Amino acid sequence: MDGSDDEDDVPQLSAHALAALQDFYTEQQQRESLISGPAYDKFEVGAVEEDWQLSQFWYSDETAQSLAKEAIEASGKNGRIACVSAPSVYQKLKGLVGDDVTVSLLEYDRRFSVYGDEFIFYDYNNPLDLPGRLQQHSFDIVLADPPYLSEECLHKTAETIHYLTKGKILLCTGAVMEDVVTQILGLKMCKFIPKHNRSLANEFRCFANYEIGLDAASQIPGVL
Repeated sequence: MDGSDDEDDVPQLSAHALAALQDFYTEQQQRESLISGPAYDKFEVGAVEEDWQLSQFWYSDETAQSLAKEAIEASGKNGRIACVSAPSVYQKLKGLVGDDVTVSLLEYDRRFSVYGDEFIFYDYNNPLDLPGRLQQHSFDIVLADPPYLSEECLHKTAETIHYLTKGKILLCTGAVMEDVVTQILGLKMCKFIPKHNRSLANEFRCFANYEIGLDAASQIPGVL
């Protein structure tokens, strides 16, 4: 026998299954690259590529740096900072903070699990499905960037924010969400304008419930 009959009996993967398998191997290679690469590469903005299907658009390097510094200043000595769906800010924070500052990343994309215990899997659809180590009102500031410009997404993300923060909130989202942000979270639009590596169709803005230091250097007409 030439083996052709045996070969016909071997199960064949569908195109969908093959694509899923390729995605798995690609993700695994990226994780291994992050783990084995230099520390500064591991936390570089863009070290993990954007996934548009997850509505991921990374901040520009300058914006991520500015927001990270703002969070550090707002958190104070021995501060605790939570980044909710804002991995590029988390990455910048890791290059700035010392051992006295605690930083946690709540994120749906499991590729960021390469960051170890500081990564917490987070699905905004289950806003309070959080590990027990994230105690209520345990973060000095919560910096959040809801993945979708929808009232539902903001409502659910707000539940997480209210649970985690001691008081200070810094939120980045589309300007079109201003009224909803004010209604749900009581935040005011800031002068500072965040930028992304790619141009977005919607104007993006920052909102906060305290006077952010970034506004001192930002002058936007019509914003008091």
